[in-house]
Amino acid sequence: MESTPITDIIQQRYSCRKYQTEPIDKNLQEEFQNYLDSLTKGPFGTPIRLKLTAATQEDNAALRGLGTYGFIKNATGFIIGAAEETDQMPEDYGYVVELAVLKATSLGLGTCWLGGTFTKSAFAKKINKQKNEVIPAVIATGYATKDSRSTDRLRQRIQADRRLPWSSLFFEGQFGSPLTESQAGEYQKALEMLRIGPSASNKQPWRVIRNGSKWHFYCQRTPGYGKGSTLFGLMRLVDLQRLDIGIGMSHFELTVREMGLDGEWVVRDPELSEDKTDRVYIATWQG
Repeated sequence: MESTPITDIIQQRYSCRKYQTEPIDKNLQEEFQNYLDSLTKGPFGTPIRLKLTAATQEDNAALRGLGTYGFIKNATGFIIGAAEETDQMPEDYGYVVELAVLKATSLGLGTCWLGGTFTKSAFAKKINKQKNEVIPAVIATGYATKDSRSTDRLRQRIQADRRLPWSSLFFEGQFGSPLTESQAGEYQKALEMLRIGPSASNKQPWRVIRNGSKWHFYCQRTPGYGKGSTLFGLMRLVDLQRLDIGIGMSHFELTVREMGLDGEWVVRDPELSEDKTDRVYIATWQG
């Protein structure tokens, strides 16, 4: 039996908010946990541990503190990740946990990213978080209800209409010189899978410049949102927009690999951005 193309799985994934009360099948739990155990570090080397846990009342209390209680209905499980605090932890965390999300999607499970501060929550106890680790986000999971499939997918289609166009995200040689889909050539599909990725508050912070065979990834910060904002400072949230870049990187690389294109991630700032405050260089895909 042929496996489902990763591009299909990426497009099937949506933020599921309502779940059936039926627990996740035990054999499926075991298969999924074995996969989670294989994900031990991100592309920049940050050590990460992942665990699938059953939902409890303590989880509801943790979510209530973040204002997300009631936002998710009847999740029967959570994917928890604990990562060591390194310079590129946010990107590594987003990258690795999105791999888990896509695996869950392929197994028929619904998922929803929940960003927050879980370092001292019930989730931290469940994964036995160490002093040098953080939990930037958790994933609600379980079997989606029928109405969730319809209403949440409708919400996804509405959000898709709010996606930024290619001309705002992808550039040729320098910012201000848009890269067209036809110019992207064999990388068109990988960039489109990046473009449709989930992001906190749908801010879509990814920006990419092509320079020959190199694809330079940047984080375009939203003024008043994320790092440096009052809310994020008070809640001690991880830099979620950099985490979003990690999610986008995973979509890009998975698609590139599936297409048989070689490459690797390197961190070597090409100094192509004059804006060092709101636009931050992250990494380069070197094909």
